[in-house]
Amino acid sequence: MGSIRLVIPVTIFLVSQFLSGSYAYNCSTNKMKVSSKDFELQSRRKVLARAAFSIAGTSLVGKDLMIPLPAYALVKGVAPPPPKRKGEGRKCVNVEECQEMAEKLAAEEDAKVRALPPPDVASKGTRYRDIELGSGNVSVIDGDTVNIMYKVLKLGKRSYDGISGEGTVVFSRGYGLEDDESAPGQDTFECVVGDPNVINALSDGLVGMKVGGTRRLSILPQMGWEKPSKSCDGGPGGSGNGGELKTDYVIVPTATVVASETCFDQTKIPFPKAYAEQRRMAQRFDQSLLMEVTLVKVGR
Repeated sequence: MGSIRLVIPVTIFLVSQFLSGSYAYNCSTNKMKVSSKDFELQSRRKVLARAAFSIAGTSLVGKDLMIPLPAYALVKGVAPPPPKRKGEGRKCVNVEECQEMAEKLAAEEDAKVRALPPPDVASKGTRYRDIELGSGNVSVIDGDTVNIMYKVLKLGKRSYDGISGEGTVVFSRGYGLEDDESAPGQDTFECVVGDPNVINALSDGLVGMKVGGTRRLSILPQMGWEKPSKSCDGGPGGSGNGGELKTDYVIVPTATVVASETCFDQTKIPFPKAYAEQRRMAQRFDQSLLMEVTLVKVGR
């Protein structure tokens, strides 16, 4: 082992002396000194020295000493997030502090929602709020053919007025969220305002919009995909009898049991295309929903 230990430093010393006379080897400290002579050629000499060391290391280290050489591999995956700047967001250190911070953020969001002005009401009673006003001299009127992008959403926890806050998408068109859409804005939904096949809330809420505007509509079941029959309008505040009770479950007072296929009007548009979306809609059609609409085009 003594002879092997001497091979490597001697080899390095000889290669360095061969490349440049400006290198000096100190045996007592086992370090290399670089003089100021030929300073401009150091970068070139470093490249040659590395190549020589690599060759020497391959022959000596890899074979004689049986030490494996470093291996490199291409790893695919998501790049790490950029480092946060100092002072960017405060982190909690324990459960109590995290809970306190979460409650504080929730209170701030609630205050923002409650501070919003009350929603506007369309001619047939649909409540709406303009998120972004459109431009131009043309406003939608009854009978216009329009192209829109829309999202039908399940109301979130902080949607106190049925319009504000975030929601869960049930189905959509034009926002690139569905499997048959490649990118946002490449597909739109075309309909005629006032068409009996279009849900009443959409026809009512589109009136007055301009191209480029975005509006949120509150979709009540009777103004959406629920059939207008007494058997389907039998819940709290309804006028029907709620259908016949045919189960053994305990029913809460004022609740009704009606087969969903009986009240779900699948002829109304817009309507989801995919089966998964249709099943989600079958579970939500009898609830108040939120619809966000962006007007793309108006034709007369």
